[in-house]
Amino acid sequence: MSAPEAAAGGPAVEEVPGRRPRRRLAAVVLVVLVALAGVVLGGRLGGAGQQESALLGGPAPGLAGPTLEGGSFDLADWDGEVVLVNVWASWCAPCRREQPLLVAADQALGPRGLRIVGIDVRDRADDARTFLAEHGGAPWPNVVDPDGERAVEWGTFALPETYLVGRDGTVVAKASGELEAAWIDEHVVPLLTADGAP
Repeated sequence: MSAPEAAAGGPAVEEVPGRRPRRRLAAVVLVVLVALAGVVLGGRLGGAGQQESALLGGPAPGLAGPTLEGGSFDLADWDGEVVLVNVWASWCAPCRREQPLLVAADQALGPRGLRIVGIDVRDRADDARTFLAEHGGAPWPNVVDPDGERAVEWGTFALPETYLVGRDGTVVAKASGELEAAWIDEHVVPLLTADGAP
C-alpha cells in the first residue's frame, strides 16, 4: 500500500486532470448569475421613488370595473382631476405599511382636489376588506383585479406601485415600492396648486 493509501485508510482516488478548474468555473458562473439576478430584481422591487415606465408622459390606461365596495368605477368619470392610482393587495407587507399614508393624503389633499383609486390585485375580497378596515380604511373606490390584468395594463412589476395622473389624463409620475410622504410632496402637491387650484 502506498503512503497516500495508508494515510487515507484505503486506496487513493486519482484526480482526473482538468476537472477542478471546470468545477471552479461553473461555481463562479453560478455566483455571477445569482448576483445579476439580484441586481435586476432589486431594481424592480426597490424602494419607492420615481421609476421609469412606458406610461410616463402618455395617456393613462383605462380603468373600469367592479369595486370592493360593491359598486362600479370608471376612471373616465374623473377627467380633469388629479388622480393617484394605487396598486395593492392585502397579502403585500409594504402595502400594509403605506396604507396609513394614503389615508392621511386623502384627508389632507382630498379637499384640494386629489382623487385616489385602488387596484386590488389577486386578492380575496374578504381579505381585502379586512385589510382596509384594519389599516385606516379607504374612502376611495378599489377596483378588483382578481387575475392581475388591470395591474399589467398599468405596467406594474411588483406591489405596491402608485401612478399619478394629471388633469389632462397624462401619467406624470410613478412610485415603485412603499409610498413615502416626500414623494407626495414632490409630485402630487404641485399638481394640486397648478392652474389656480386651491
